[in-house]
Amino acid sequence: MERKYSGVAILLHWLIAAGIVANVALAWIWPRLADEQVRPAIDTHKSIGITLLGLAIMRLLWRWSHRPPAMPASYRNWEVRTAHVTHWLLYALMFAMPLSGWIMDSAYKDAATHPMFLFGLFEWPRIGPILHLPPAMRDAVHDGFGAMHSYASWLLYALFALHVGGALKHEFDGHRELRRMMPGRAGDRSVKIRSQ
Repeated sequence: MERKYSGVAILLHWLIAAGIVANVALAWIWPRLADEQVRPAIDTHKSIGITLLGLAIMRLLWRWSHRPPAMPASYRNWEVRTAHVTHWLLYALMFAMPLSGWIMDSAYKDAATHPMFLFGLFEWPRIGPILHLPPAMRDAVHDGFGAMHSYASWLLYALFALHVGGALKHEFDGHRELRRMMPGRAGDRSVKIRSQ
């Protein structure tokens, strides 16, 4: 049985990873940018976030319809459980982060007069019912989902570190873990796998 992930799963994994890294970088650098550069950076952050939401939907649909490769039988039970919990929490954040950002953006007080353009190509709609809330309620939604977006980002950092750290640990243990998610030739078929 093949240990390597499918080409589609690998492509979606790395596209989402690259998008998350880019969005985190933008969020960290725009407070240090010149005033005229802040709005383009925020707009790019929003565009990447919406794109990540689409990619996350595709990835989840692919995951449901294509069984991932089994983990090596040498993994301890706690390692397998930790990997599964980390993966599903990352999936949850792949939806929570862009959705909370979209809701927050839709509740922005000037959203009606400041349209959002996806990578400058076409206008991306705000969420209508939120856009038309009474001002006080809209402000509360903006602040609440803004806080959620911020707190979720810290959880994302922790899970990202756990995910990368786990992959590197198994790679250094000789399990060739990174090769399961790398493009190229098929993975090592000789490793005994754990049934799922």
